[in-house]
Amino acid sequence: MGKPTLKLCMCLCLVMNCIVLIAVLCVATMTHQGCSEGEFQRAAVAADSEMCSEIGRDTLRRGGSAVDGAIATLVCTSIVHPQSMGIGGGSIFTIREKDGKVKIINSRETVPKVFNTDLMTKCPASFQLMSGPDWIGVPGEVWGYAEAHRRYGKLPWASLFEPTIRLAREGFPLPPMLARFLVVLEKDKTLPIRKLFVDGNDNLLKEGDKLRFEKLADTLETIANEGAEAFYTGDIAKNLISDIQEAGGTLTMEDLSSFKVQVLDAWKVPLGDYDMYIPPPPAGGAVLSFILNTMRGYQLTPACLEGQQKTLTFQRYVETFKFANGLKRFLRDPRFSSSKEALAATQDEFAKRIRAIISDGQTHDALYYNVTPSVDSMGTTHVSLMDEDGMAVSVTSTINHIFGSKVFSPNTGIILNNELSDFCGKASSIQAGEQPPSSMSPAILYSKSRKHTVVVGGSGGSMITTGMALTIMNHLWMGKSLQDAIAAPVVFVNSKNELSFEPKFDKDVQENLKALGHKEKEQQRFFNVINALSVKDGCITAVSDERKLGKAAGY
Repeated sequence: MGKPTLKLCMCLCLVMNCIVLIAVLCVATMTHQGCSEGEFQRAAVAADSEMCSEIGRDTLRRGGSAVDGAIATLVCTSIVHPQSMGIGGGSIFTIREKDGKVKIINSRETVPKVFNTDLMTKCPASFQLMSGPDWIGVPGEVWGYAEAHRRYGKLPWASLFEPTIRLAREGFPLPPMLARFLVVLEKDKTLPIRKLFVDGNDNLLKEGDKLRFEKLADTLETIANEGAEAFYTGDIAKNLISDIQEAGGTLTMEDLSSFKVQVLDAWKVPLGDYDMYIPPPPAGGAVLSFILNTMRGYQLTPACLEGQQKTLTFQRYVETFKFANGLKRFLRDPRFSSSKEALAATQDEFAKRIRAIISDGQTHDALYYNVTPSVDSMGTTHVSLMDEDGMAVSVTSTINHIFGSKVFSPNTGIILNNELSDFCGKASSIQAGEQPPSSMSPAILYSKSRKHTVVVGGSGGSMITTGMALTIMNHLWMGKSLQDAIAAPVVFVNSKNELSFEPKFDKDVQENLKALGHKEKEQQRFFNVINALSVKDGCITAVSDERKLGKAAGY
């Protein structure tokens, strides 16, 4: 009797295992059946261009982690939007691990060992594109990729570069956003960087013309085959430093070889039902947290965007932003300056104090907000991703202004940043090794009670904070879908506390705010661009901002 009983038990176990497997598959199917058209079930990428979002998506499909996808997407963006970012710049990753822990990988540029000690006296009083070798910081982008991949990568390092190397060699149609910015290279036809974007008759390429980056393809291939060390200690480093010094820059091989990536715990900021994870200074998360904490105290609902309530909501917002401008001087590298003030700015108690002195019916002069005018900036790119395992990445990368310093390394194909200009208006002196203050705020928000994750970040220099704050407020508290929250027209409060209204902003609210005494400054272009994911009930909504003609991808 023993053998039949054993066989029967084995059969029963097999049947039970099949039932459990079928049940799990049914639950998974039922979970995903509720996804709306346009949502993704497993993974998604929101980047500044459809082509780069698709490269990130394909990386995830091949079994890559969210970090693998982020690196592949950023490498692609470096040739599709070279005016915004590249391996001559730096980045900040906010990474939520599968267990919920959130880490920061900060490879933002640093002040070189030898620099112009009078540099801060050259800062302009108002914004302008600041070109030249004096403003170049030590690039950290590639080391940031390497550290992120070492900790979280699944696919081979070289495979993350292959799609972009192929595009750079074979060529691709010049993207519409890049075409718009080539005009800044028309004023000075002697700039070496201009040679990247002209035809055989020295005319600037037009949208749709074939664009190649053959020298950069060689550099990327070397990095892919030999690792990040090739950029910092190998022949790439030697050629890069030689070109920078020939252009009048001060960077040395020692600057490159001694660069260190910072790996930190994210700052966790409670926002009601949500916890927001942000990078600490010199990133701009503390200022973003202050704005959101202050506005949350007004109990925002969809009704706050109706009738006279809408004017009151934006009055409180722009007043909050004026106080936020006064906090930017505290976004200093904590290795060189205390971060106590920045940390205090993220606390509820500070937000309560500011709400108590915000006026609903008037505005005030600069001293009331303790504002130190700084120089507004623009540029940058952002990528938001989530993989099948639930790892989320929010990463912002930049060379700072449009085409950075406009210093181009012909032997490597690299465009160099002008990151040291970010000290302007925020520091009277700088030190070797210091990272500049930044508005970059790659963030991840999570609500356990709502089972909702938001992966969000932006580009646009000083407008990053504007775009992110209004997107988060609109989506979490004022009832807008992620798409509508990102698309909603913004009001930007510049470093001089002047208001600029994006086209299509509510004209009645605009006139009402001016009637309260706010000064208006017309702005030709708005660079606030938000790329984000919203994950709920097993479905992923991915949105790339239409302001930069981006499109998300997923599966």
